[in-house]
Amino acid sequence: MREYLLTLCVTAAVTYLLTGPVRKFAIVAGAMPEIRARDVHREPTPRLGGIAMFFGLCAGLLVADHLANLNEVFSKSNEPRALLSGAALIWLIGVLDDKFEIDALIKLGGQMIAAGVMVMQGLTILWLPIPSVGSVALTQWQGTLLTVALVVITINAVNFVDGLDGLAAGMVCIAAAAFFLYAYRVWVSYGIEAAAPATLFAAILMGMCLGFLPHNMHPARIFMGDSGSMLIGLVLAAGAISITGQVDPDALKLFAGSEKAAVHQTVPVYIPLLLPLTIIAIPAADLILAIVRRTWRGQSPFAADRGHLHHRLLEVGHSHSRAVLIMYFWSALIAFGALAYSVNSASMWIVLGVVFLSAIGLALLLLPRFTPRAPRWAEHFVPPRYRRRRAVVEEPVPTPAVEEESRTPVTARVAGVNGATALGARSRPLERRKAETSR
Repeated sequence: MREYLLTLCVTAAVTYLLTGPVRKFAIVAGAMPEIRARDVHREPTPRLGGIAMFFGLCAGLLVADHLANLNEVFSKSNEPRALLSGAALIWLIGVLDDKFEIDALIKLGGQMIAAGVMVMQGLTILWLPIPSVGSVALTQWQGTLLTVALVVITINAVNFVDGLDGLAAGMVCIAAAAFFLYAYRVWVSYGIEAAAPATLFAAILMGMCLGFLPHNMHPARIFMGDSGSMLIGLVLAAGAISITGQVDPDALKLFAGSEKAAVHQTVPVYIPLLLPLTIIAIPAADLILAIVRRTWRGQSPFAADRGHLHHRLLEVGHSHSRAVLIMYFWSALIAFGALAYSVNSASMWIVLGVVFLSAIGLALLLLPRFTPRAPRWAEHFVPPRYRRRRAVVEEPVPTPAVEEESRTPVTARVAGVNGATALGARSRPLERRKAETSR
């Protein structure tokens, strides 16, 4: 665990320290696109934050290669090299897109090529645990197609959700934390060394996100761009492929019995990892809704719009920071709920806790619709939006005649003139005053 924490800290430190120089480089290189109709920010912000994240990935892998225990991951498996090859390719495509805005179909082709490069180096799905059937071995073509599809879907799911400051990095960091806890448990508790690469990938991914978040929180000084969003999506998919398609479910030996029973017992664990869309369910739902919405309108599925979930939260009335925190909450609830259910699927307390937290999440979503008002005595302790509105009396603009009249001393015997009403534009008291002076 100490070596994993050291790798995480080095990755976060390198990413954090390089983000500032990368920001200056992006400004000089002109990677500051004009504000589009679907954008939320109001000032041009540089992209290319994925450059710092990629070098953080390289630093994490380099440090892990020189540690005593993690060095075995590189000596016994080719998966770290496969990840680095695919990440370098997808990062290069993202950098070109951040600078020159390449076509969506070209990006899709690059994503498929990056996934194919990882498959060629051994990072692929070999078998699938299926309930009531057991472990089903896949042919080479089946494993390749399933791996490529999983990588492409995960990359685009993360890319679609990257619409608010700190949203994509925070959600992926939450998913990576839940993934790390599961992979570490499989490796250490059950002694399955095939889970070690996935544990390393999750630790590095957390470091990349944590190092970039201080620069990307609202108001963001730099965006990760496609070079960052596609990169972290590929790393997340690589970890899920590594532990799901290459770890034999029967090796867990949860209980003595047939292989079918063992697989059935591990279904709550393997289904979320087989489909990382279950861990990043919010980006996956956003991806599916965007495709359906754009296809229904006769647009391309890759056409940008303002119909994403985070845009809807802003339209409901949430602030930028609150919308991001709500998305964090739902991501953590789904990811750690699946993790807890995989540890003890028979516990009713886990289900009740998830239901209770879901109710709290729904209340947070509807908060702008039902804005509470604090009592008078507590108004000094709450934000202004929760205070009761006071009636404001608009004072009319005095006419020159009234101003002239107000300069004259007012005697005590004049009725109806007192306090603020002495400066008011009242015609009737003025007429009475003139009548009295004429007398």
